[in-house]
Amino acid sequence: MHINLPEKRYYSIGEVAEAFKVNTSLIRFWEKEFDVIKPKKNAKGNRKFTQEDIKNLELIFHLVKERGFTLEGAKIHLKEEKQQTLNNFEIIRKLEGIKATLINIKNQL
Repeated sequence: MHINLPEKRYYSIGEVAEAFKVNTSLIRFWEKEFDVIKPKKNAKGNRKFTQEDIKNLELIFHLVKERGFTLEGAKIHLKEEKQQTLNNFEIIRKLEGIKATLINIKNQL
């Protein structure tokens, strides 16, 4: 899944949920379940996600929604094989970007 977010320092939870096409409650739930997601909270309690949080959410989304891991399985997988998982995820993301570009070129012909 390719996430389209503008280049910003902080993203609101609504922007993140819209980019992933999920409910905001799922993002809040994943924040509680996974220690790698640590959004900043302002005085009102609004969550602001950084680029690093977005990358971690993408990885979690990939494991849970696309590969079908359970939450416990995703936690264990991230703890034990985080570097290998990140490398594979980066390769998958680059290939999906290339595929989208090729499809765009095909449609323009």
